[in-house]
Parts: sequence; structure tokens; C-alpha cells
Amino acid sequence: MNPKVDDFLSKVKKWHPELEMLRSIALNCLLTEELKWKQPCYTYQDNNILLLGQFKDYCALSFFKGVLLQDANKLLQSPGENSQSVMMFKFTTLEQIIELESTIKAYIFEAIEIEKAGLKVTAKSNDKLIFPQEFQEIMSKDKAYNDAFFSLTPGRQRAYHIFFTSAKQSKTIISRIENYRDRILKGFGFNDCTCGMSKKMPNCDGSHKYI
Repeated sequence: MNPKVDDFLSKVKKWHPELEMLRSIALNCLLTEELKWKQPCYTYQDNNILLLGQFKDYCALSFFKGVLLQDANKLLQSPGENSQSVMMFKFTTLEQIIELESTIKAYIFEAIEIEKAGLKVTAKSNDKLIFPQEFQEIMSKDKAYNDAFFSLTPGRQRAYHIFFTSAKQSKTIISRIENYRDRILKGFGFNDCTCGMSKKMPNCDGSHKYI
């Protein structure tokens, strides 16, 4: 049990019993507990397996490579139309989790076997742009960010795509995506000033502070 997750759960009000139960299930499957993206994350040999999350209307257990799970009973849901990898269980009561406990464990063990086998999710092109896994993971749990990004013009999306994917290390990609959240939520492109003008425009003297 990771003390950082203890601290996180101590501040949760609405979905506290449900998340505690999901945490117990994940730990019983011998996953390593961490706190990533400010959420409880469970890994196998440093590879992300699942994430716990709280939302207004439900709490969730999300599999990073959920699309590779068999899911014969169709219990998993996509977090959004732009998600290409993540699939999640959604819960609104503790009783639902208790009833599905054995099934949840089976899915977790299957996810571990997928990681052991080294299977990868093949990303589909989005206007010929291939987004890294880090981008998909962040967007899958942040609907506002996801909607704002894909509401940008194709050119602005491409500019951010170049910036995000030019980083060589995963932690740098994550940092760039997280640091530009506020900018994208406001509808600014990568080359836009806070005044809303492109830095290439002659009436922008370049002295504006970039977000």
C-alpha cells in the first residue's frame, strides 16, 4: 500500500468506499501501487495496468490496454470517442463492485498476461496523426481536455502533435501535455499569444507572455 494513495483516498468523499474496494482488488492481484496523474495507478514490472478514477456520476477502473481484453460480456466502456486504447469499468454503487469482484480480478489477470506477452495497441490515424500512448492515457481521464483539444483546428492539432511527440522521454511527453492543458482549454494554438494573435503577426511585438 502506497502512502501517497492513502493520502489521496483520505480526501475522497463521494466515492471513498467504492475506490477503497477497487484498491483492495487491485492489490490482491499483486500489482504495484503508485500515484500517477494524481490518481491511484497499478503497475506490473513498471508497466501501467490500470488506473482508478472518480467522476461526478461514477467511479471507474480503467485498463490502459483495455481494447486488447476479450470482454466477452461487454462490461467495459470507452471513456470517449477518441480513445484508442483505454477501456473502463464504471460503478455507481459498492454493491456493483462486490458482485463483480471475481470478474474484475479475471480481467486484471488477463491484462497482466497481455503485458507479459508484450502486446501493443495499434493506434489508428487521426487526420494522419498518430498520438503517443501518454497522450491517450491523459485524454482518456480528462474529458474537458480531450474535447478542447479535438475542437482545435487541424493545423493547431498538428502543431501540438509535433511538439508533444518530439520529446524523446515519456516523462517529458507527459510534462508537455500537462503543462499545455490550460492553454488548450482556452482555445489557443501552440503559436498563439495570450492576446489571441499569432506571434508571426506584425501587430504582435513578441513581448506577450506565452502560456
